[in-house]
Amino acid sequence: MKATISSYIRNSRSELSKVIFPTKPQVKQAFFAVFLVVTFISIFLALVDLIMSSSLSAILG
Repeated sequence: MKATISSYIRNSRSELSKVIFPTKPQVKQAFFAVFLVVTFISIFLALVDLIMSSSLSAILG
C-alpha cells in the first residue's frame, strides 16, 4: 500500500514537471479573446431574443 502511494506521488511529480504553464501575456491574451467572444455571443443572442419576442408579440397581439 505504501509503495503504491509513493510511486503515485513520484509519477505525479514526474508528469507535473512536463507541464508548460502559460506566461502572463499568454493569459492576458486568452482572457481578452474569451471576453470578446462571450461579449459578441451575448449581444447576438440578445438581438435574436429581441427579434423573436417582438415578432411573436406582433403575431399574437
